[in-house]
Amino acid sequence: MSEKTILKLQLPTDPQWVTNVVQSNIEEILTDHAFCEQKAASNAITLIVQNPNLSELVQEMVQLAQEELDHFKRVHDIILQRGFILGRERKDNYVNELAKFIIKGGGREAQLIDRLLFSAMIEARSCERFKVMSEHIHDTELSAFYHELMVSEAGHYSMFIRLAKKYASTIDVDKRWKTFLEYEAQVVQNYGKSETIHG
Repeated sequence: MSEKTILKLQLPTDPQWVTNVVQSNIEEILTDHAFCEQKAASNAITLIVQNPNLSELVQEMVQLAQEELDHFKRVHDIILQRGFILGRERKDNYVNELAKFIIKGGGREAQLIDRLLFSAMIEARSCERFKVMSEHIHDTELSAFYHELMVSEAGHYSMFIRLAKKYASTIDVDKRWKTFLEYEAQVVQNYGKSETIHG
């Protein structure tokens, strides 16, 4: 998988993040990852609550929420197997900065499309991070686990883009996605340095 051809991300993660930060902070990374999965499930549920009339979206989000909670449990299982305890939720500054780009006004359609693209962006970056982790972490179990999740996140990213195109009647989704990618490239320059999935 190539970040620049499939996911279109403009700034790839430096593998040194894995060797210098992740390797020595496995417990921190796993706790942060668990909460990332929980937040992804919560995001899916919020989309259902906000758009109950969009049946395909509701069906997709139900399935997504179940899958993300399953991922949460699997991460938690790994935490327990390693003798750790799930820590407190970490603030996700990357996601909070990304959220600032979401249109606040502009009508219901614009807000929905931006929420879907925002979700797609988080999945794309998570996918890219999991790819880097799977390739560079010196831990056989976690390498296989993150490779599996990389594939899963790529599917989620594609789903959000597809739904955005389905529900956009007046918005050029490709054009808006390009602006999201440009904004994300500016945001992510400040990350990839701490012991969090997006950090």
